[in-house]
Amino acid sequence: MILVTGASGQLGDALSRRLTARDTPFTAVQRPAFDFEKPETLTTSFEDARPTLVINAAAYTAVDKAETDQAAAKACNHTGPLALAKLCEAADIPFIHVSTDYVFDGDKGAPYLESDPTGPTGVYGATKRDGEEAILATSAKAIILRTAWVYSAHGKNFARTMINAGRKMPVLRVVADQHGTPTAAGDLADAILAIADKIEATGWQAAYRGIYHATGSGETTWHGFATAIFENAAKLGYPAPEVQPISTADWPTPTRRPSDSRLDCTKLKQVFGVSLPEWRATLPLIVSDLMDT
Repeated sequence: MILVTGASGQLGDALSRRLTARDTPFTAVQRPAFDFEKPETLTTSFEDARPTLVINAAAYTAVDKAETDQAAAKACNHTGPLALAKLCEAADIPFIHVSTDYVFDGDKGAPYLESDPTGPTGVYGATKRDGEEAILATSAKAIILRTAWVYSAHGKNFARTMINAGRKMPVLRVVADQHGTPTAAGDLADAILAIADKIEATGWQAAYRGIYHATGSGETTWHGFATAIFENAAKLGYPAPEVQPISTADWPTPTRRPSDSRLDCTKLKQVFGVSLPEWRATLPLIVSDLMDT
């Protein structure tokens, strides 16, 4: 039995769809039944599911709001996941936890390795970093996957925001000096389940424990991502707006975003034989689904 948290989110939804298609026994939980700000709900959900594996796809992801909503961000990204890891530790089962590229400041100038020093620039990144460290301070069978720029046809994300904005405005201004890699939620879900399959096939190995980077392959900027979205929309017959490149300074936000948060995903391939598709490969299908909503 797999317990999936954050069922209403992009990744939780993708995991639920795939587990259903695979006819794999699972329980997917979300608020209010499962709420990191209400610790008692974690224990209840865990005891009800009696899982053999937990995948934590729940998180506080409102990057700018976290600056003033620090208690909730800490509960959802640090203390809550730690409590869940301890439940897994006590049950002696694997725990797969999803983290973020925002644990880095983006100043390296090259793709980040798992071993690189962290340096979050805001509360969101700091709480995610603190959650990582707290989980690894336990003896839980923990796998932490840092990902980035997640999007899908479900929920709120950059792709949906762009398409909705493009329907209303003929010209969009999009930041062109922040570098990273879009990651389709479905591709990330496939990677997580491939890891789960490997664990099931081999049994837990001590070498599995630790942090891994898991994003789509390749790289781009937010402007490049937006341009690709509208190129695909145009192929479906939808009019595309003009996408103008701007700098981060032209679009100030409460939290400084990493200027270059590319992640090196070599370790994931070496240990689990898993790599996510090139980011452009999955984009057309998701754009098609988004245009129909």
